[in-house]
Amino acid sequence: MPTKKQSSIQPPSTPKARTANSFTGEVTEQQAQTIYELAKFGPTAFNSQPLRVTYVRSEAARADLVDALMAGNKAKTAAAPLVAILSYDTHWAERWDSFLPGYNAPKAMYDADPELAAATANNNAHLQAGYFILAVRSLGFAAGPMTGADFNAIDAAFFPAGDQKSFLVVNIGRPGEEAWGEAKPKFAYDDVVRTV
Repeated sequence: MPTKKQSSIQPPSTPKARTANSFTGEVTEQQAQTIYELAKFGPTAFNSQPLRVTYVRSEAARADLVDALMAGNKAKTAAAPLVAILSYDTHWAERWDSFLPGYNAPKAMYDADPELAAATANNNAHLQAGYFILAVRSLGFAAGPMTGADFNAIDAAFFPAGDQKSFLVVNIGRPGEEAWGEAKPKFAYDDVVRTV
């Protein structure tokens, strides 16, 4: 569990961190829990918290996951110390009293509109994924997020009940040798920001 001092996701390396492609070391169960304990404090609509995290550790589960990845993502995922599948809970609104006790008026809106409920879960889980990656980096680990995957195959292998929809795979570990590669260009402030 993070201490009060550790609850800030602001390590010096975070602003310039990039996607890592090779890893070393291990990620303990306690460290994996701390990643979530830091990430969970980011805001979501109605405090909905639809993100679900599946840590893949067993050889069998890792093999199932690697089979669903694009060719360029297979080797580094097979070798990563820890891999997380990020998904959203398709029944998130059923736990309304757990995340927003005392104010359930908006729940009827989601119960009446499954498409809105799914869009809300998807949007807010993606928001939480950003918090998750920052939490990984704040502990000194590198993150390798990937969307190059057959997510229908991942859902069939890991969430056959249909209660979760995956959207991101994240490799986690200490950065390995030549982990970064050449830095790619990033847009300048004036390219993406305007004031009205």
